[in-house]
Amino acid sequence: MITPLDIENKRFSKQMMNGYNVEEVDDFLDELTVDYSKNYKELNELKAKVNELTQSLEHYKNIESTLKNTLVMAQSTADEVKNVAQQKAEQIINDAKMNAQKQVDELHTQIITSRKEQEEVKKQFDVYKAKMESLLISQLELLKDINKDDEI
Repeated sequence: MITPLDIENKRFSKQMMNGYNVEEVDDFLDELTVDYSKNYKELNELKAKVNELTQSLEHYKNIESTLKNTLVMAQSTADEVKNVAQQKAEQIINDAKMNAQKQVDELHTQIITSRKEQEEVKKQFDVYKAKMESLLISQLELLKDINKDDEI
């Protein structure tokens, strides 16, 4: 690539006839050098800016990749926590059902035992009642016999 210094230092050979006016060529080269210098400087600045933006883009792509990986990991962890919580909830429910069934079975056993005791007490009461009736009847008969003896 031609540099502004190359343009500034360029010299043409002079011809006597039909040659270019040296002053006009030098003035034109000076203008060209100024414009080319501006363009050359601007090009270098733009190249530096492109490099800087490319590096920034790479940096942001790395950040994006890291964020994506982090997001995937967070989602995976959230799913795992959710599954563990679901399993624990199911275990708690199963334990509660087992405890409830155990208590129902115990209460059922207590009810059966209480009914048997109630039946036994009722039988004893019936036996006691029958004995009392028998005793009362025998006492009544005895009283009747005593009253008959007194009448005679």
